[in-house]
Formats: sequence, structure tokens, C-alpha cells
Amino acid sequence: MSFRISVSGAASDAVRRTVPVLVADLVASGITGQDAELWGPAAEDEASKRLGWTEAVAVSRPLVPEIEALREQLEADGVTHIVLGGMGGSSLAPEVITRTARVELTVLDSTEPGQVRAALADRLAESAIVISSKSGSTVETDSQRRVYEQAFRDAGIDPATRIIVVTDPGSPLDESARAAGYRVFNADPTVGGRYSALTAFGLVPSGLAGADIAEILDEAETIELSLAIDSPENPGLVLGAAIAATVPLRDKLAIVADGTHIVGFADWAEQLIAESTGKEGTGILPVVVEKDAPELSAGLADLQVVRLVDDAGDQIFSHHDTGEIRVSGSLGAQLLVWEYATAVAGRLLGINPFDQPDVESAKIAARGLLDARPEPAPAAFVADGIEVRGTPDVIGASSDLVSAIDVLFEELPANGYVSVQAYVDRVAHPELARLRDLLAERAGRPVTFGWGPRFLHSTGQFHKGGPAVGVFLQITETPAVDLAIPDRPFTFGELIAAQASGDASVLAEHGRPVLTLTLTDPAANIATLFDAVG
Repeated sequence: MSFRISVSGAASDAVRRTVPVLVADLVASGITGQDAELWGPAAEDEASKRLGWTEAVAVSRPLVPEIEALREQLEADGVTHIVLGGMGGSSLAPEVITRTARVELTVLDSTEPGQVRAALADRLAESAIVISSKSGSTVETDSQRRVYEQAFRDAGIDPATRIIVVTDPGSPLDESARAAGYRVFNADPTVGGRYSALTAFGLVPSGLAGADIAEILDEAETIELSLAIDSPENPGLVLGAAIAATVPLRDKLAIVADGTHIVGFADWAEQLIAESTGKEGTGILPVVVEKDAPELSAGLADLQVVRLVDDAGDQIFSHHDTGEIRVSGSLGAQLLVWEYATAVAGRLLGINPFDQPDVESAKIAARGLLDARPEPAPAAFVADGIEVRGTPDVIGASSDLVSAIDVLFEELPANGYVSVQAYVDRVAHPELARLRDLLAERAGRPVTFGWGPRFLHSTGQFHKGGPAVGVFLQITETPAVDLAIPDRPFTFGELIAAQASGDASVLAEHGRPVLTLTLTDPAANIATLFDAVG
């Protein structure tokens, strides 16, 4: 079988109680048949335009020979390095597909100037870039396209031979790219970004990088029938019930890779679940953790653990006392099962799993700051080169770095979580991610870690639309060297600063405690930050 799941404890109870109702309500066949009424009247309009992912395997088959032919053409032209400029659903699926296939893809999902400069400096003469944007107006991907166009021209390379575009038909990017002579792949407009793993968004960059995308579609196809049948063994129904129907609801979902051959799957699932369910004051918060994460041994009543393994066992249900969900399977099957399960979870939670009403608020705030470009607010104080800012409830009682972090933690409710948001070059400073475990150990609560601005297209929806129980630690940096964006009145450094400030302001408007720490010399300041936390 291409997918296996076993459940125990509270998850098993949820499955036993809920799945028969889902079967009787014909939910699985309804999703497959694109029944937009499954999520209630308020969601019907959006759902009617967002269920194309259920047909993605068949719709995407004709893309495979096109992508393989382009790859051969690029290789014949000396292109051996593929870069992906994309955010959220446009980058997370190709990242997990290529990492699992062990082929190289440079994922440029940032506006941090150092990270963009490093990508531009990496084998430009042998590189092609895939620019992926569903709407065709994403500011990050527009900026990445502009800077690569300029770099190719400066190197005497025709951008039309090196830029490939993936976007919805008729988008602004579709029209401008065709006018410029770029190769364009149109994606299915009836598929939302986070459900687009098996569409052109997932397949074009992965296939050009060398992954076997026909195999991914084959793997997904093996599970399609099981997902379409209204049966108690339907893995989409079982997984959806296990993550969204526990009583009381375990609304923090720790996802841990524990022996799976799939690399980075939890990061993809994080966006799918958080952006789909985190709204109207409810939702499931995915927490991506390692096997030794403090949360896993803390006995948290609101934490459900999902282990990604390579053999979940033959049983659909088991009755151990560990209270975990174990899933295994091929990558293609996993992608499709989790999409179904998330749609099922949306029905169980009573929300629309296909919209993202709070993502736009941070974008609007960032655009406002870019238009006005006010002087940055002065720091409340500076500690060892780290500028400290924050909401009044955090900063008002702080005098140094340690006390600022202490006060932020004092704002953490008993059922809360800590969100670390690092608007920092993740290629140059991967060690920052180690903060997650340190903070989880100290807080005794779940801690999420997101690289900015990419998390804005992912967990950013949950932060504003989900339960108001988060506290937020923003880490920003003063770039050593900035980078201009061609034909734009702002730089990459100004863009990422506006994105961080815009999101902080929206979080503050929603009453969320925010502490912003700006590293003026990241190489020196990171050690100071670890000392303050630990």
C-alpha cells in the first residue's frame, strides 16, 4: 500500500467517533466530485473555484513530456543549475520533492539582500530561474524576476533563454512574460497555491532540476481510489479526523520526521494545515520538530504528535497508550492524502479551508510602508548591538535583552505558543533555527520557527486568524550590503524591513505581544542572543 496510518489514544477515539459520520455524509466522494457545499454556505463560492487539486494527477500528466523536453534543451544550452523564485505553495512543494529525490534546486524564497546576492553569484552562467507566482503579482517573485533579468543582461545572456514562468492563465505575470518571450507554463486556476504540489507549481521546477516527476504522479495515482471511496479505511478521512476531531481539540500538531525517507515534508504540511485551518479564532497549529524536541516529552494536553515514518504498520487503528498518529508512504501519495485530510479537517472545524483572509493584511501593511517609507521607529533600547523594539506590554516592562524575553514569556498563556520569525539570511545563518528548541525548553510550550518573509505565506494566516494565544519573537537584521531592485523605488533591504514591520503592526493590531530584535551585526549578535535566551 502506498500510504499507511495508525492512530492511538485521543486520535484513535476521534477516528472511531468521527469517521463513520464522514462516511455517512459522503464527504470523501463529495470532495472528489468537487462538491462545494461540503464546507457550508459561507465557503461555497470559494470552494467552487478551488477543488481542481482532486484531478491534479490527470491534468498534470501532459506536462511531464513538456518539462522533460525543456530540461533537455536547457542542458544542451549548458544550463546545469536551476533556481526557483517562489513563495509559500510555489516553493515548499518543489523543495520537498527535490530534496527527497536528492537533486539540486536553489530555492530563493526570500527578499533578504544577502540571500538574493548569494543566489545571483552562484553559477549565473549555467543557471536558469523558474519564477512561480499564482497571482502573478507577488512582490517577492516580481523582485526576484527583475534582479535576475538585470543580471542575465549584464552577463550578456538573453533572459528569454533562462527565465521560465509558472503562473495562472491571464495573470499580470502571464501577460508580461509572454510579451517578453519567456517560456510560460500555465497552472490550473482552480487550485489554490498550498494545494498545488501536483500541478505545474510543484512539477516544473522539480522536473527541470532532475526529479522524476512522472513517478510522483504515479505514486499519487495509487492512492486516488482509496481517497475517493466513502469507507472507514479511507486514509484522508482517518487522518483528517485524527488531527481535527479530538475532544477536547488538540490544536497544536507536532510533526516529526522519525525515519522517513521523505526530506522536509513537515515544512510543506505546515503551510497546508496552518493557512487552511487558522481562521475565525480556530485552527490547527503545525509545529515542526526534531525527534528530541522538548515538546514531545512534556505531556502537553493540547499537543497531538504525528510521526512521519517509513513503516506505520499494517493496522489502520491501534490502541496503544502513546496517543500518536504514525504515517508512512510514498511522497506522491502523502501529498494527496494530506490535501484530502486538510479539506476534511476544515469541515470538522467549521471553517473554509480554501481562503486566507488574514494573509493580505500583512501585505497591505508592507505596501503602505514601502509607499511612505517612514524613518524606522527608534529602538526602545540597544543591548550589545541588538536593537530592541516591541509592543508596549512587552517593552514597557523591559530594561535589557534578558528582561525583554522574560516579559514576552510572561505574556504566554497556559494554552499558548511561541512563534519565532527570523527575517534573516537563512543560508548564511542556519544556526538561528536552533533557537527553537532552546525556547521550547524554557517556555514548556510549543514553539514554531519560520524564516521571514516566507512564513507570511504559510503560518502567517494562523497567527492573525487562529486562536489569540501566540506571542511573537521577530528577529531582523541590518544588511551588511543592500541590493537594488531594478525599476523599483525600494531595495531588497527596504522590502524585507517593510514586510517585518508590516506584519508586526498587524499582529499588534490583533492584540498579539511582539518583541522585535534587530541584529546590527548578525555574526556577532547571534551568540549574544543565544546567551540571553539560554
